[in-house]
Amino acid sequence: MKIIKCFTYFLTIFCSLHLQVVLAQSLPVGQVSLEDYYRRQQLTGRTDSAISFTIRPLSAHALGKTGDIFRPDSGWFRKSPGDNGFMILPFSWQNQFNSHHPYGWNDGAMIPAKGYQTMLSGGFYLQKGWISLQVKPEFVRAVNNSFDEFTKDHYGIIWVWYYNYYNNIDLPVRFGNKAFVKVYPGQSSLRFNYKAMSAGLSTENLWWGPGVRNSLLMSNTAPGFLHFTLNTRKPVQTSIGSFEGQFIAGKLENSGYTPPDTTYSYLGTKLYQPKRNEDRYISGIVATWQPKWTPGLFLGFARTSQLYSKDLNSFGDYFPFFKSFNSYSVSEKLNAPDRYTSLFMRWVWKEEQAEIYMEYGHNDQSRSFTEFIKEPNYGMAYIFGFRKLLPVSRSLDENISVGLEVTQLSQSSPDIVRNAGGWYVDNNIRQGYTHYGENLGAGIGTGGNLQSLDVSWLKGLKMIGLQLERYVHNNDFYYYAYEPSNDFRRHWIDISLAAKTEWDYKKFIFNAKVQGIKSLNYQWYIFPGSAPVYINEKGLDRLNIQLQFGLTYRF
Repeated sequence: MKIIKCFTYFLTIFCSLHLQVVLAQSLPVGQVSLEDYYRRQQLTGRTDSAISFTIRPLSAHALGKTGDIFRPDSGWFRKSPGDNGFMILPFSWQNQFNSHHPYGWNDGAMIPAKGYQTMLSGGFYLQKGWISLQVKPEFVRAVNNSFDEFTKDHYGIIWVWYYNYYNNIDLPVRFGNKAFVKVYPGQSSLRFNYKAMSAGLSTENLWWGPGVRNSLLMSNTAPGFLHFTLNTRKPVQTSIGSFEGQFIAGKLENSGYTPPDTTYSYLGTKLYQPKRNEDRYISGIVATWQPKWTPGLFLGFARTSQLYSKDLNSFGDYFPFFKSFNSYSVSEKLNAPDRYTSLFMRWVWKEEQAEIYMEYGHNDQSRSFTEFIKEPNYGMAYIFGFRKLLPVSRSLDENISVGLEVTQLSQSSPDIVRNAGGWYVDNNIRQGYTHYGENLGAGIGTGGNLQSLDVSWLKGLKMIGLQLERYVHNNDFYYYAYEPSNDFRRHWIDISLAAKTEWDYKKFIFNAKVQGIKSLNYQWYIFPGSAPVYINEKGLDRLNIQLQFGLTYRF
């Protein structure tokens, strides 16, 4: 009761300052309709051309939006930084349903689950002088129905390869055997803001890189994690162009769930190997440069490193970004951190109302720089994409958007898979690059490949579109398990077609999506002897229907 009274008193004090929208609130990663709206506006010249859109969440300070960042039609007006204020943040209710098996990513606190799940989010923002407080928790409930997992009809040796992978990543197939209910701090933060800089504690989701469907190092597939952040709030102008950047240091949590069958054994040996039940320290840095000589071009660099918290022994463990590619001795490599590096670019062609972007990364930090130059495809991953707006009516802000994005995380040969390992998998930090059992990077996961085509009609915040995708599940595992037997038939591939819409009406934003997913060779399984000819044997094909719908209310 005392806590409630103190909170009420604190809230009353802030509300008495001024009931007005304020300058520094952030636009959460994945905010329905709004986040992509501002990025599209940059293609038409209506958003600051110095913003890279590669370090998110974005702040109103960056967008120059001193009205309500959640209501772009509320007008643009100026007031001085540092004003006191209070704001009720948008209330969001999002829902998802999978008919056959878990599917989807970039959904924040939601989990991969069959059946229905729902997420509620809302909160407030307070600012006094240079101090800001944002509280926006997230509540998730998933029915979490059972579904067909990795079948025991697979040969025993295939189960050995399966556990060789999943013993080295915390990626539960199913989050327990009952309904999943959890409350997260969500998109919350406490910050000190001064001019173009901000520092503080946050649990907000992060997105680093130019990708739309995937990001190699930071995405909103997993819930946000607790971290200290030091970042720019808007581009910093210099004589050679503008810069943006962020440094983080945080704590990653384990899921607490085990792989499908922890009792399975092969030739008398149990395959499941328990992981260290310890939290992990993650640090990361990202920076972008917009050269003043090339308007619209953004060049960026990102790097992350994670280590078990108990293994932090030196300054270099806390701040490892400036170590060389091959800076560990043989003994140190036994407990070496799990590190990832990426280079990226985004180029906006305002005259053409188009953008092109790409990200290249590598995950094998044990190699020297010379080895990296000789074999740049060793342990690599990449994202490439473009988007073009085709004006229908300039006066009505009406366009047709055509976008294509290609992501490849799988390695180019079985030898690289065995030697470098897959992305997000690590045999030292055996939870892999995860938080609460979901990938921090690309949502398609280790060894995944995705080709995505999106065509949409746009008018302001309104959108009606179609999305066609081809998703290859963990091709690294396929190479690992089936290449020795030359079984080239077993790629697990999803072909999907989705119809989607976002629609604003007064203070509401509605969103909906219907997606049909045809899974070919589900869980890499083919029925042996199902056809007279080996190559014609039938795969385990399944149809999954995913429904998404929700609403956002802007106060």
